[in-house]
This record gives sequence, structure tokens and C-alpha cells, in this order.
Amino acid sequence: MKETFTPKDDMTMDLFDLIGPVMIGPSSSHTAGAARIGLTARLLLNEDVCKAEVGFHGSFAKTYRGHGTDRAIVGGLMGMAVDDPRLRDSLTLAQESGMDVCFDVVNIRGAHPNTVRLTLTGVSGKELTMEAASVGGGNIEIHKLNGLNVDFTGKEHTLIIHQSDAPGVIAAVTGALAGQSINIANMQVYRRKAGADAMMVLELDGAPEDYVLESLKHMKAIRNVTFLKRRPC
Repeated sequence: MKETFTPKDDMTMDLFDLIGPVMIGPSSSHTAGAARIGLTARLLLNEDVCKAEVGFHGSFAKTYRGHGTDRAIVGGLMGMAVDDPRLRDSLTLAQESGMDVCFDVVNIRGAHPNTVRLTLTGVSGKELTMEAASVGGGNIEIHKLNGLNVDFTGKEHTLIIHQSDAPGVIAAVTGALAGQSINIANMQVYRRKAGADAMMVLELDGAPEDYVLESLKHMKAIRNVTFLKRRPC
């Protein structure tokens, strides 16, 4: 089933986990989490979205209209935060802005019930694919990015580096961060196969200066650098 509109037509919990996010309702999983997924995808694309294919899986597929998940995703793709009152009108605002959005129902084997698959095209023609889940309390998990399996939440300062799998790239990146006294809290490295497409995801205790991020972009074998600032509660 497909629905389309176009321009024409360790068991540690914190207080945020207990009370949930400040948000536009009705559901932290189906609206706040969904908005956060859309916003994270927009930040990773790093430009305005002109076309979005949105595939809802599981519980999302059954309830996305009634719970406003469609509006939340689109609002996030337009850069709206979870507490932005414009989320309620995001479908109309997207239509007015010229964004093409297509909603579909998908079946993703083994995926969390609140999973969405996004295929985005930016205004420059840049493309991004992402699979993410809303796991409760407005929290999200990113499970696939541009075809690579990943695992991060966006709750911490997160540095995402798309690169060629080549010797010395990891050392160069970690050395640049160490030079600014930035500690790496968690690091994951993914690749399709030896010498092919690869990705680093680093969760950091601090935010790198802009000049450090710019220097990373010009390192040999690095294709793209994206930095997500720590998510506010």
C-alpha cells in the first residue's frame, strides 16, 4: 500500500527515560521518536530534503496515520524539533515547500516494530538511505546508513565518517581528536569488504572545533564527515 503527496496536490536509566521528552503528542514512540528520526536523517543529509520515500514497518505501519507518525517524520525531515508545534501541520508545510513525500508499508526482517526506512534526495541531488527505530521515551537507534549496518543513537556527540577502507585512516582520525584532547567514548567501524566502502561512528565526550572537522574532510580516503551534536533532552 502506498500513499503519496506532491507539491501539487547496563540497566542505567535517567530522568529523561522515566518521564519522556517534552514533545508534541500523542506518543513518545510514534511521534517524538519519529520526529527525532526524521531530524537525524536531515542532519546526516546536511541539506534540505526535496524528495522522501518513507517506508513504515511493524507497529509504525499499522498506526502511522492515527498516531501522527507520518507528520512527525516529515516535520523532522524539515528540521523541526520534537516539541515544535508546527509538527501537526508538517504535511501541509512540506507540500507548500515543494517536498515530494511518498509513504509506503514495508517488511524488514528482524527489525524493531517501530522501524522506518528512509530514502532521501536533497536539493543538490545528494542521496541518503537510513533505517532507524523508535525504541521508547523518544529514544532512537540508527541501524543502517547508506546500505551499511550501524548502531548508534545520536544521544551523544557523534562523528560519522564515510571513507574508503584504507590503512591509516582510523589512526589519522583518532590522532586528530587526541590532538584536541577529545576523548572517544565509543567507536565502531564498518565496511562492506576489505578495501571497499567503510564507515566509522565515534561517540565523543566533547565537540570538535570546526577547523578539526574541516581538516578531517581533506584527509586521504575520507569521502564525507558529519558531526551530530549531543541531543538535548
